Amino acid sequence: MLADRRVYATIPAADLERARRWYEEKLGLKPTSREEAGLIYELGEGTGFLLYATSLAGKAPNTLASFSSTDIKADIAALEKRGVVFEDYDLPGLKTENHIATMGTRHGAWFKDSDGNILALSG
Repeated sequence: MLADRRVYATIPAADLERARRWYEEKLGLKPTSREEAGLIYELGEGTGFLLYATSLAGKAPNTLASFSSTDIKADIAALEKRGVVFEDYDLPGLKTENHIATMGTRHGAWFKDSDGNILALSG
């Protein structure tokens, strides 16, 4: 039933304006609209996310959204220049080297937003 539908992430923010500034300054993203539910970001290929206000921001221990990357090393370098700090992991089944985890033919790199929400690059 839902196999042909687009999917959107929803990302919580304790302070919506602070989060909006972080997403703009660090990731270069600007909301395309402001609605009662929060800020709507429309990205490539009909995808996007909702940034919404809640006191529960930053509590999820998992990745909330992953941004597609065709050159993960270049994207990491560009984001680091903007002040994004990447996480490094050494867990069973997940180890990063120079911020990048190799998972079969895929690669991932994780960072946190201004609320501590976990976001990723994936390629």
